[in-house]
Amino acid sequence: MKRVLSDRYFLGRKCIFCDKNQIYRLKDNRIKCKQCNKYYSIQKLRTDMMVLYYFYLEISARKTANELELNYKTIQDRFMQFRKKIAAYCNQEAKKLNGEIEIDESYFGGKRKGTRGRGAKNKAIVFGILERKGKIYTNIVENVSAETLMNEIQNKTLKGSVFYTDGWKSYASLHQFGKHNIIEHDKELVDVNHNHINGIEGFWSFAKERFHKYHGIDKQNYPFYVKEMEFRFNHRNENVYKLLVNICIRRAV
Repeated sequence: MKRVLSDRYFLGRKCIFCDKNQIYRLKDNRIKCKQCNKYYSIQKLRTDMMVLYYFYLEISARKTANELELNYKTIQDRFMQFRKKIAAYCNQEAKKLNGEIEIDESYFGGKRKGTRGRGAKNKAIVFGILERKGKIYTNIVENVSAETLMNEIQNKTLKGSVFYTDGWKSYASLHQFGKHNIIEHDKELVDVNHNHINGIEGFWSFAKERFHKYHGIDKQNYPFYVKEMEFRFNHRNENVYKLLVNICIRRAV
């Protein structure tokens, strides 16, 4: 397991939450901090760190439970708690995107039979906005109407940006927010003017490759899985495990 915490936390000499040395042991052997008034079990901290490490490695909840000899439902619940904390973090760090922006939607889950792409049934519609050389924002939307997509774009991008989309009719009024470049996939085989949406299509591939390992996701939990993919993509060049420890362990209440 990656070493991201000093032994002082595991020896009960420093508080995992506020990083202060004002801690003492309770009669039940838990640690309590005089500074932040929080208390916790060192053994539970070790277990949580190990479970989080398996989550970081994208190992399934069932395999994690087997290898750590823990209850599968417990691990599954912990993984979902991690995803909810990640989603909250993504929403907190989100800012309006600007500059060159790629926009697209994709469909996740559901049965493969019937219509594919726009109009597909039994699938979650994920709307994405990618700032080139920056981050991606995702959200599950009810439909791909102009009203729905324009509201998302207005709320998450700065006016005056340069937008790249395909020719979907719902993007027809996008010019009111900035320059609008429409991609014609069947004609533009050679990209000479950066006129493409390869960046966001790369994210869809990144996300769907990881979604393949899940054998059915509860519809109400889909937003948390999508936000996990957003988080992993946006921070793929960083120390993700250290960031996860800060989000899922150190910020715990």
